[in-house]
Formats: sequence, structure tokens, C-alpha cells
Amino acid sequence: MNRPLLDIRDLAISFPGPRGAEAAVRGISFSMGRERLGIVGESGAGKSLTGRAVLRLLPPGARVSAAKLAFDGIDLLGATPAALRDLRGRRIAMVMQDPKFSLNPVMRVGAQIAEAYRAHSAAGEAEARDKALAMLDAVRIRDPKHVFGLFPHEVSGGMGQRIMIAMMLAPDPDLLIADEPTSALDVTVQNQVLAILDDLVGRRGMGLIFISHDLNLVASFCDRVLVMYAGRIVETLDARKLAGARHPYTRGLLACLPRIDRASGELPVLTRDAAWLETP
Repeated sequence: MNRPLLDIRDLAISFPGPRGAEAAVRGISFSMGRERLGIVGESGAGKSLTGRAVLRLLPPGARVSAAKLAFDGIDLLGATPAALRDLRGRRIAMVMQDPKFSLNPVMRVGAQIAEAYRAHSAAGEAEARDKALAMLDAVRIRDPKHVFGLFPHEVSGGMGQRIMIAMMLAPDPDLLIADEPTSALDVTVQNQVLAILDDLVGRRGMGLIFISHDLNLVASFCDRVLVMYAGRIVETLDARKLAGARHPYTRGLLACLPRIDRASGELPVLTRDAAWLETP
């Protein structure tokens, strides 16, 4: 049996609070290969924290424990800072939700892509520039040479997301974690960005964790879906079978989605059950 690309067992994350430790992720377990794995749930469910835990990029006050947190057989919890720096960007990359907060505002975007590539390779300045231009072309930006010299405030939101994807994929990582990469984009640009991700992940044979609030988007784009509620995974299912979910939380989320094929009216309100906090 092939070793999973990412293997997580009983991951828990908590933060100190006025009444003691506050649990944010409550003992979740999953493994994945070179596939497109969607993680969905409401804000505060622990989706982004789970992604950041893989990269060990949580705030200093976070308390992290796990029976196993391994990437390609490498123990991430026991890894040294130097080993983690070698993994971040080079083998595991993360696209943040808003490029405005991820790109350096006083540095030209092409230089930022080249810098990211040089940080994980022995490439010289000329080779890094050629790689940056090639990546801008790979994410379907017209006139890469012109965009190479622009500052972040001179590009649109959709172009900013493409630049971030280009930067993260330049070192050819094995796993890409995309945290709401299309949430601030209109539908047309959103579909373009998803098509780029699908093409690049498919051609490179990468693993992808796609974090989103959009259940319909995840159902159409991913292979498998994890549904998180209050720090727990309440359901795992094939993305194509998301409409047939059994857990009442997942069904409640699906029922809250507006549809054009039925009469308009008030959307149902999700009714929560305290038992969901206790049942894995």
C-alpha cells in the first residue's frame, strides 16, 4: 500500500483563554494522497487552523498535539525549525485568502515570485527571472513581462490570486493548501482560477487541500470532502455524493443554499445539536 502524502491522527489545537484552554480543533484524523481534498464548514470550524497546523504556522500561544502529524513520512511535530523551513514552500505551499495581505506592497510582483523560487533552489538571478515569467504564463496572465514589473496595488484581485498561485507553485511543491483562494472573486474569474489550479495540480500530480465555504464549488472541483463543525470532522464523503450527505449538519448547510430551480422564500436556518460536539 502506498504511503499517504499527508497523515493526521487525533490533531488537537487549543488557545489559552480566561477560563482555561479553549479548543479550536478537537482531535481530527484524516489522510490523503495526491488528490483534491475539500474542507468545508462555517467560519470558526477550524478549517484554516488545520491547514496552518500542517505548515506549523500557528500563533505562538497555540497548543498543538497529535498522535501523528506526518507529511510523506516526515514527522512534522518533531521536525526541527531548519527542517520545517526546508519543507515550507519547497514541498508544501499555501495560498492565502487575500493576496493584498500576502504580497509585499513595495516589491514588484515578478521579483517576489523570483525570490520565492530562489529561496528553494540554487538558481541565479537570470534563471529565477525566467522561471517567474514562465509561471506567470502558466497561470494564464497575458503579457507576463509587463505584469512582472507591476506592484501589487496595480493588479486586480483575480490577477493577484494568480500571482500568488504562480509564486507558491514555482518551487514545484508536492502539496498545495489553498485557503479560500476564490472567495473574493467574481464567478467568471473564480472559474478561471479553478481551471488553472485543476490543470496545474493534474499535470504535476500534486495533492491539494481546498478550504472553502462554498459547498457547490467543492462538490464540482474536489475528489473528496471533509465537513468540519466546531473543530471536529463530522462527515467524510465522495465529493460527487455531497448532495446525498447523511449528517444533519451537512444536510443543514446544503438546505441553506439558495437555488434557482425552486420558489424563492426565506432560507432555512441551521438548527444545531449539542451532540455534534461529542460525536466524531
